[in-house]
Amino acid sequence: MQIPVIGDLAHEAMLCEVSATPKPGLVDRATNGAHRDMDFFTFLSSATALRCSFDGFARLGAEHAAEPVTSLLPYLQQAGLAAERRMFAATHGVNTHKGMIFSLGLLCGAAGWAARRGEPLHADHLCTLVAEMCAGLTATAYAHVEEKPAEARTKGEAMFLRYGVTGVRGEAESGFATVRLFALPVYRTRREAGVSVNDALCDTLLVLIASNMDTNILGRHDMETLRYAQRAARNVAMLDGMHTEAGCRAIRVLDDDFTQRWISPGGSADLLAVTHFLYEIEHRLGQGNVRPAEPVSANGFA
Repeated sequence: MQIPVIGDLAHEAMLCEVSATPKPGLVDRATNGAHRDMDFFTFLSSATALRCSFDGFARLGAEHAAEPVTSLLPYLQQAGLAAERRMFAATHGVNTHKGMIFSLGLLCGAAGWAARRGEPLHADHLCTLVAEMCAGLTATAYAHVEEKPAEARTKGEAMFLRYGVTGVRGEAESGFATVRLFALPVYRTRREAGVSVNDALCDTLLVLIASNMDTNILGRHDMETLRYAQRAARNVAMLDGMHTEAGCRAIRVLDDDFTQRWISPGGSADLLAVTHFLYEIEHRLGQGNVRPAEPVSANGFA
């Protein structure tokens, strides 16, 4: 019973992420943000094509539940490559969800593994399983990157060499630390206060942009631009986001600003989907709610 629900929640997380409006610099229901090659409907097509993939990730976890969770990664990586092919076929080569395939695929696999073993499906446990699964992932990925010619390096490899950032691999290896420490506390607070899903997502995105070393911004620009985006998002978050009239105006102004500057915090958008998935899997599957050890204020900053 739980296995198909896990896939449902991953699919929902993708749909909720793109639907949340306004999202500074990102595709949403109102604008294409800082993008010319994709729109809201591109994301819907991609998410529809990927629906079966997330069931598959969860089933892989369940099928290998007798093995250590550390054995799951190669199976999930193979399934992830197949999912990417489905995405590119649906979008005619546009990368809409590559980061989400990776992050939500790992979490679905971990959830399927834990569900089959009767273990709790709360956020901290699932993130710990992902961290165990991905131990050493970044070291392996970047072990020989310096030996590659500059023109043969991926954007991620170039950013690792220049800035030391490890992107989505590092976030997974940390057990989604940015989500657990910053995003989930805010999302929980907003949702439990009765705030709409849309507004809770928009508020949480601001905290993620302010906290995340977003490789999508770095890949398009540089560290100075990333720091600018972080400061700007933090300033808006401190106005209490969608909860106040001033905050709503500020988010829309930030959206215009990011769009004009061609800033797209796509890595933060991926983590927003992860946040929604983790929140919903705790609540809908009734496995309890584990709070962060340190109190975090409603806008996500101590």
